[in-house]
Formats: sequence, structure tokens, C-alpha cells
Amino acid sequence: MYIVIVGAGNIGTPLIEIATAGGNEVVVIERDEVKAERAATYDCLVISDDATVKDTLEDAGADRADALISTTDQDATNIMVCLLGKELEVPNIVSVVHNPEHMGLFRRIGVNTMENPQRLIAEYLYRAVKRPSIIDYMRIGEQAEVFEITVGKDAPIAGLTIQEAASKNLLSDEMLLVAIERNGEGDPITPRGNIEIHAGDMLTVYSGEGATPEVTDVFGHYEDHD
Repeated sequence: MYIVIVGAGNIGTPLIEIATAGGNEVVVIERDEVKAERAATYDCLVISDDATVKDTLEDAGADRADALISTTDQDATNIMVCLLGKELEVPNIVSVVHNPEHMGLFRRIGVNTMENPQRLIAEYLYRAVKRPSIIDYMRIGEQAEVFEITVGKDAPIAGLTIQEAASKNLLSDEMLLVAIERNGEGDPITPRGNIEIHAGDMLTVYSGEGATPEVTDVFGHYEDHD
């Protein structure tokens, strides 16, 4: 792909490394000379200029790019870059968003967004302490979550088929088992109604109400109560 990356800071630099290592043609726009020089150590073209000026994006070849990614630490700058990218008809525009209140604005102009990674890391670390049974998770919307959890040996769901668990109201209408990993071997099992859940299974779960203590109780993790 031909990718234009705006910003070579804490977020942009590892992105540049990954994109160039993947064999993509990468152009970086970074107005800070020190950061621009650092970015130039990668296999990419670096333009030390202001990305909020349309001519700069045109010089970077944004009008023929497959993707434009804005990673600066200023939402106003990222919005301006994205709007100019829209004018240049870049097919795939992505931006970091630092203030969650600005997320809606980016989406209204048709930009794919990524919340500030530092905040996401902080939330992840806090979650690891508050909900130790959750191995990995992803929030969907305001409340719903997809998460991974191991079935405890005393879990109410252990030894039951998915259909039996649902009939006992252990799996609500707001919950869905997405995948089952058993013994750490082979491909994940696709959940069906007659599949029995075993203690030790690693489950990928969708929950419309999130991974609340009441939900994790089902899988035998009572330590998640505050």
C-alpha cells in the first residue's frame, strides 16, 4: 500500500516501523525537525512540513495514497488533516482521537478512529486489577464487551451443554459464546447447543451488559465482586 502517516511521535513512530517493515510505500509528514530526522532512519520518505496545509499533503502524494493516518497529539490538527484527506479523496482515512468527546465529530466526517492508546492502556491495566478473571477484552459501544475468560472448576456452567446453560438462565439473551479453546491445542471449537462446557475451557464471550460480576460468576470467578 501507499500510506501517508502524519506525525512521528510516540504513536506515529512505531506505526512507521510496522508499516515500512510490512513492505509498504510510506511517506511521513512531521514538522518537528528532530522527530523528522528520527523517522528518516526508517525506509520511508519524510517531509518536514505542516500537514494542515493542502499543498503539503499533495506533495506527499495523498491524492494517490491508499491510506492516510493522522497520529498527532492535537485533535484539531488531526481533524484538519482528515478533512483535507477527504478533499483529496483518500479512500481510507484513520485518526487517533485524544478527547473522547471529539469521537463523534471524526465519525461524522467519515473517519475511522482510534482512541488515545495511552488511555486504552491505562483502562486495560485498571481492568486487570478490578476484574482479574478477564484475560482479554474489547468494549463495543457504551456497555457491551467481548472478553476471554477461563471456566473455573466450580463454575455453575461447567459440565453443562450450551443449551442446558441457556435453559437454566446461566446464559442470558444478552450473552453469546463466540469460541471455545480446550487444552490449548488445535483450533477453537465453534460453540453449538450440544457442546458441553468443561472446567478449564477458555471461552470468548460476548455480553451486552459487559463483564459484570454477575456475568463472571457464571464462569466461577467470584473474586470479581468489589
